[in-house]
Amino acid sequence: MNTREENLRAFNRLLDIMDDLREKCPWDKKQTFQSLKNNTIEETYELADAIQKQDLDEIRKELGDLALHLVFYSRIASENQSFDIGDVLNGICDKLIFRHPHIYGNIQADNEEEVKKNWEKLKLKEGRKSVLEGVPSSLPSLIKAYRIQEKVKGIGFEFENNAQIFDKIKEEISEFENETDTARKEEEFGDILFSIVNFARFNHIHPEDALENTNRKFIARFQKMEDLAEKAHRNLSELSLNELDELWEEAKKTE
Repeated sequence: MNTREENLRAFNRLLDIMDDLREKCPWDKKQTFQSLKNNTIEETYELADAIQKQDLDEIRKELGDLALHLVFYSRIASENQSFDIGDVLNGICDKLIFRHPHIYGNIQADNEEEVKKNWEKLKLKEGRKSVLEGVPSSLPSLIKAYRIQEKVKGIGFEFENNAQIFDKIKEEISEFENETDTARKEEEFGDILFSIVNFARFNHIHPEDALENTNRKFIARFQKMEDLAEKAHRNLSELSLNELDELWEEAKKTE
């Protein structure tokens, strides 16, 4: 592991390289906030994928890519005197100190829940008019639902137990079943999903991770089905549903 001084030198090296690229490379010179945005999103998903796989070497590499993007945006901003990397780093330092009065002040917080409640109160003091103001509109809907529920939980808007949430899910399913209008049916289905996300969150399960694990499991099983069918000289598209179910069960046994 590197020392603090070595880490600082490495960060300074990245700043120097960014200066060179911005001044000398035709591609890097042309980049703007807007042109980099989609690349940044892609890099973030690549990091998430590496984390999901628990691949530490890939996590290290993807963190490097994101670090480059943070430095890149800051360098672009510095060119028109808007802000620089120092402003970015001091800004997050100031925010962390302000939002952790149980560390840097005289507020008591003995557990994670108290810390989260303090965060939401402090965010309102920062000028936000709503506890939901900090939820990005561009978040994927599943993650957004989770974050919305986390936010309102911070001010006490929360079910008391699993039974209440499960009753809410059953209520939403019943409303979906009794709805005939197509547009309204979509709305009711959204309510079902929102309630299921709430059930997952209440049980300390992140729905995005849970669904991704199921996606990966399904892909692995289905590809095993394809292998089994190929070895038996059978075509999946020509099999009956019962025959496909048999292959599915056989694929499960190999896990």
